[in-house]
Amino acid sequence: MKKRSLGNTGLTVSAVCAGGSGLGSMPQVFGYDVTRQQAIDLVLRVFDSPISWIDTSNGYSDGESELRIGQAIREYGGLPDGFLVATKVDARDGDYSGARVRASVAESKERLGLDDLPLVHLHDPEFHDFDGMREAVDTLKQLQADGEIGHLGLAGGDTRELSRYLDLGGFEVLLVHNRWSLVDHSAGAIFRRAVDDGIGVINAAVYGGGILANPSGATKYAYREAPAEVLDAVAAMDKACREYGTDLATAALRHSVDNPDITGTVVGITKPARVDALIQALETDLPDELLNRLGSLLPQQQFWVEKETT
Repeated sequence: MKKRSLGNTGLTVSAVCAGGSGLGSMPQVFGYDVTRQQAIDLVLRVFDSPISWIDTSNGYSDGESELRIGQAIREYGGLPDGFLVATKVDARDGDYSGARVRASVAESKERLGLDDLPLVHLHDPEFHDFDGMREAVDTLKQLQADGEIGHLGLAGGDTRELSRYLDLGGFEVLLVHNRWSLVDHSAGAIFRRAVDDGIGVINAAVYGGGILANPSGATKYAYREAPAEVLDAVAAMDKACREYGTDLATAALRHSVDNPDITGTVVGITKPARVDALIQALETDLPDELLNRLGSLLPQQQFWVEKETT
C-alpha cells in the first residue's frame, strides 16, 4: 500500500486508515459489542499490515477506544516504525473551553501512552456555538506552538459549518464523514477547497454507516433512515457489482480511495479478517464499465445529506 502525502503536513500515510470508533464498543451505534481483547487483537493485526495509521478520539466510548489502542501499543512493544495515531479533542458535558481542550489532549496522551500526538483534530465543532468555539481553536493552536501536539486537523460532518472553521486558518487536515460516497457527494466543494489550500483530505464513513457494506440488511445512511431513492440506488449498485463479479463494499471503498483529492479513507474495523478483506479490495480490478454504471446511479442532489451543497 503505497504511502501518500497528507496535504502540506509532511506526514505520509497509507490510502486506508483504520477507524477506531468501534474499538471501544458502541453497540448502540454498530449493533454489536467489541470486547477489550478483540479490540487489542485487531490493533495488533493492523500493526502487522500495510495500513500505517489509525484514527481514534478522546470521546469514543468515553476514552475506551484510546485505552485499548494504548494497550495494544504496549503489548507490541511500541508503535511500528512510521505508524501514526491520529486522535481528536472532544467536549465533555457540553464544555469545549480551552481548559477542556488541554485536558482532552492530556487524557489522550495518558490513555495511548504516547507523548507525541502527530495529528490532533478538533472534533464535531458543528454541534457547538461557533463564536463560543474560538477559545477551543486558539487553545489548539497554542498547544501546537508549544510543541504539545503536532499538526492540526478539523473533523466533523456538516461541511457548511466546517467551512467556517477553515476560514479561521491554521487547520492542516480536514476529515469529513458520510458526505462522499457512492450515493452522496455533499463534500465535493469542501474537498476541492481543501486541496487548493494544501490541506490534507480524509474521508470517513464511506459505507454510510453500513448500507453500502450490507445492502440487503441495512436501511440507514448517515445515522438516519435513507430515502427510498437512496435505497433504490444502493440496490441497483449492488446488482451491478454482482454482475461484474465483485461486491458493493469493494466499490464503495475504491470510490473514495481512487479519488485523487482524498489522501486517506477511514474504515472502521473491529475484526482482524477485515484487514485482509480491505487489502484484497484495494487489489481488485474494477472495470471502467462498472465504474461508469455506478456513477450514473448516483442519486440526485436533493437526496444527499446536504441538499444545497455542490
